[in-house]
Amino acid sequence: MSYLRCSCFSFAAFIASIVVQSAPAAADLKLCNSTASRIGVAIGYQDKEGWATEGWWNIASQTCETLLKGAVPSRFIYVHAIDYDRGGEWAGKNDMCTGEKSFTIRGVQDCVSRGYKATGFFEVDTGDAKEWTVRLTDPEPANKK
Repeated sequence: MSYLRCSCFSFAAFIASIVVQSAPAAADLKLCNSTASRIGVAIGYQDKEGWATEGWWNIASQTCETLLKGAVPSRFIYVHAIDYDRGGEWAGKNDMCTGEKSFTIRGVQDCVSRGYKATGFFEVDTGDAKEWTVRLTDPEPANKK
């Protein structure tokens, strides 16, 4: 199944949708779906074993899901999400490997020759945080004149 990139998900919406929550809970990487749609999410990160991508988490509208338990594995986390109900995706310029169904893939090189899809992820800079929440929101409506 292929998904077309929707221009309605602007880069500004990506930046505006990323927040840190400072709750006293355990250090985890979480994603909150603040949209009106069901979404599918994949993440990429670098840990002590190298690069990895994982997915797909299916996250209902207006809910949050813990994607990784424990401290955030690296300063930069990469996210790709698909809007199942309205189409479109949250994507970026960082190509990483994804699978059609649930997956954990080591390495981000030569995706296609290894039987995976090369997919664009957007980058999230977590600084030195041990806990992080990414919040995806509906796109801002276009201004009407």
